[in-house]
Amino acid sequence: MLQFLHKNRQAIYLAVVGILTLSLLAGYVPGLESLSGWVTPPVALFLGLVVALVCGECYPTLNKTISKKLLQYSVVGLGFGMNLHASLASSKEGMLFSIVSVIGTMIVGMLIGYKMLKVNRDTAYLISSGTAICGGSAIAAVGPVIKAKECDMSVALATIFVLNAIALFIFPVLGTWLGLTQQEFGTWAAIAIHDTSSVVGAGAAYGEEALQVATTIKLTRALWIIPLALVTTLFFKGDGKRITIPWFILWFIVAILLNTYVIDELPHIGHTISTLARKALILTMFFIGASLSTKVLKAVGIKPLVQGVLLWIVISVGSLAYILWA
Repeated sequence: MLQFLHKNRQAIYLAVVGILTLSLLAGYVPGLESLSGWVTPPVALFLGLVVALVCGECYPTLNKTISKKLLQYSVVGLGFGMNLHASLASSKEGMLFSIVSVIGTMIVGMLIGYKMLKVNRDTAYLISSGTAICGGSAIAAVGPVIKAKECDMSVALATIFVLNAIALFIFPVLGTWLGLTQQEFGTWAAIAIHDTSSVVGAGAAYGEEALQVATTIKLTRALWIIPLALVTTLFFKGDGKRITIPWFILWFIVAILLNTYVIDELPHIGHTISTLARKALILTMFFIGASLSTKVLKAVGIKPLVQGVLLWIVISVGSLAYILWA
């Protein structure tokens, strides 16, 4: 059976992509809206994981490219469903703690990884950076600055990726169990989950308000990539490469401004764009899940994964305590 699945993995991959796409588009066809209800971010991610781990990895380059681009377009599209004043109000509360948590996560991450577990210095720093700010984007930005080896980058990215996949499943469940409000969950997800994709996916699974809060705080937090990369040059000798800046964050802000001041009188336009963006985001979850392979899991290793898990627990519990009792 496994041999059959592995042999026909590309056909299975394309079939699942087709079913997901058609199901999502069915929501726009009168009378067929119910056919798209089963397609949620966790379901799409789970299907991607099943295809990758059971059938085998398919189109790795395509998965990486599509997931990256489609995520960026989806985030920008979500901006057309947000109002600037409401977004600023929802993110203001989490701003101060975001600043404190970024600095604290970097310090605790290096203590756990480099000092306690004796993880390679560059790997420990990359995992700490990815946990502190925005996962893979932060690792990609900081990597060239510290002249990290390809193997260090791969291990850090794999560690963050595995934890992101777990977060997308368990955070909405934990939020419901803890009785968190939309505002509380959005703030918690933005601070405690690494990558923007999983933050947005978890927020979307929890509710519309949680999605807006999580996206706004996370993208504001992602701007810390720039000062982090600059500060890193003080501790590591850089190689002169340019810092990778996630410019889609700027376009996300532009989209919010356009929705607030330009197309505010035509709300159906912004609603249509943001709805398409949410559907594209769900499809993105599949491509992210399909990118995981047994090779990636083996590359993680025990110590880097332990560092990632321990640091994740610290920032998750710490941020939750702040949100509930501040």
